[in-house]
Amino acid sequence: MDKSSKPASKHTAAVTSQHPEIQGFGDFERATRGLVAQHPTGVIEAYGVVVVDINRYSFIEAGKPNPDTVHPALWRQAQLNAIHGLFEVAPGVWQARGYDISNITFIEGDTGWIIIDPLTVAPTARACLDLANSSLGHRRVSAVIYTHSHTDHFGGVLGVVTAEQVAAGKCRVIAPEGFLAETVGENVVAGPAMLRRAAFQFGPLLPAGERGHVDCGLGKAIPFFQSGLLAPTESVHETGQELVVDGVRIVFQLTPGTEAPAEMNFYFPERKWLCTAENCTATMHNLVPIRGALVRDALAWSKYIAETVEMFGTHVEVQFASHNWPTWGNQEINAYLTLQRDLYRWMHDQTMRYANHGLTATEIAERLRLPDEFSKVAHTIGYYGDLVHNVKAVYQRYLSWYDGNPARLWTLPPVEAAKRYVRLAGGPDQLLEKAREAFDAGDYRWVGELVGHLVFAEPSDERARELQADAFEQLGYQSQSATFRNAFLYGAQELRFGTPPPQRTPVGRFLEATTIEQIVDSMAVRLKDEEVAGLGVTVRLVLTDRDEQWTVRLSNRTLSATAGEGDAVADATLTLSAGALLALLDGSASVDDLLGDGTVSLSGSAGAAEAVFGHLDFFQTFFPVVTP
Repeated sequence: MDKSSKPASKHTAAVTSQHPEIQGFGDFERATRGLVAQHPTGVIEAYGVVVVDINRYSFIEAGKPNPDTVHPALWRQAQLNAIHGLFEVAPGVWQARGYDISNITFIEGDTGWIIIDPLTVAPTARACLDLANSSLGHRRVSAVIYTHSHTDHFGGVLGVVTAEQVAAGKCRVIAPEGFLAETVGENVVAGPAMLRRAAFQFGPLLPAGERGHVDCGLGKAIPFFQSGLLAPTESVHETGQELVVDGVRIVFQLTPGTEAPAEMNFYFPERKWLCTAENCTATMHNLVPIRGALVRDALAWSKYIAETVEMFGTHVEVQFASHNWPTWGNQEINAYLTLQRDLYRWMHDQTMRYANHGLTATEIAERLRLPDEFSKVAHTIGYYGDLVHNVKAVYQRYLSWYDGNPARLWTLPPVEAAKRYVRLAGGPDQLLEKAREAFDAGDYRWVGELVGHLVFAEPSDERARELQADAFEQLGYQSQSATFRNAFLYGAQELRFGTPPPQRTPVGRFLEATTIEQIVDSMAVRLKDEEVAGLGVTVRLVLTDRDEQWTVRLSNRTLSATAGEGDAVADATLTLSAGALLALLDGSASVDDLLGDGTVSLSGSAGAAEAVFGHLDFFQTFFPVVTP
């Protein structure tokens, strides 16, 4: 099998040589405006590991024409996202961009820095804070604001402040209502599957280059390091709520169900600054990311942007977000917000218009084309989200994955269906012959679908894997969306080189900051129900370092928890710290181990405790996706 990347085919070159008309060439001035300093090497390391190396993208030069292996619109976005450094947005507010997929924003308070969104991992956040302190004068961190519940906006918090400083009241941590529950729901309950799928969306394992990784649409790349979390000390619970944070007045607007289930915009009335979080950035966004998430509400998203304009549009002079670059000037900002508002409304309304005519999601996605009002304006083009996928998200939100045809209500599982399709085609040789004809004709979508059956029916057939990889590669080169490009190219890479070796998914990544109920919910997803048939026990947990009691019930092959002692007589009571509880969850210690070293004390039945903690599954980060 030829495992090398291939050049662009003549069909792909014909696509990537077409340069669409894009309005927004002021973006390069906006993306470079206010540069104060840059990281001295562009390489951020921690514990001997390279977390970020922006030099990997030195092949993306400003003004250089796109290679034929990169869509011209995506190449333009990649050039913009390659611009890195610490930038003054306005007097009193700075952003570090380009050292993570997201931006970190520094606001000068009366006594210290107010930090908005401390990036994905601690090393990048710490490096950006060091850059701000060395360039602008050292300040302590007086407050951290999480705009929403996605990892790249809170995961680096331990790089800018410690848990001890927050516990001592030296730093406020502010987030929208529901932040912690949504963080756990997305990153713990569905975390292992989502982490695996994220490898396709963001392409962190792809080599950087003209035939590999060029961008993520929202930013350059995901850093290599583990994320952390500190729980908020206070929540914003309603639109219009005002807080004075280290002397700076902020007016908040809750926007739940938009880009994240818990999210907020906010405005600085004395400064006329508007932070639009991730609700308005320099790209069409996802209505459901291909990594997986709750489907987002396009209609609500549009209406919240309309509310933003109504609340703040009259006076705003500077708009900045958690990704990409700012916009200046009241007229420019209002025009920008209006197009962003109308983009999500158009996708919603036109999808449901055709759905009500009886078209399925795939049929609507094939029919709808982004009109000139959006397709010729840079910030509404799908560099990150993609219209094809967004249409299906709107359809799914209202009508589910099922298109109404009973032929697709209870289909065969992929491997069994694949074997039958291969037999129907006359066997592997005949299927491959037809697929090669389609490849030569540039019909790469059909090649990927057709050969996929042979890959699943006979995964050891190198000819099938090679041809599907070649088709995926050409589709990646042609993709305007960075996420589509990354998914196709990474799929090709795994077909050629195999799935990376499995590793156990870390359990305690966010649980230190979560409630005991949320911890038990994460346990319940891991319960091996086949091992607990007929078991029914009640275990009381006494958390010594949280001054809490919880009652955990194993009943009918499920786990649940309620606060307090409850009415049921406990079969066992465990007195332990939250850290000891996490040791039980991650498998680093058993109940017997902790009893033996005195970390845990037990009254009642040790067997009851073992019934709760001794039947938990563990997940692997790399399960097969493009192969069975």
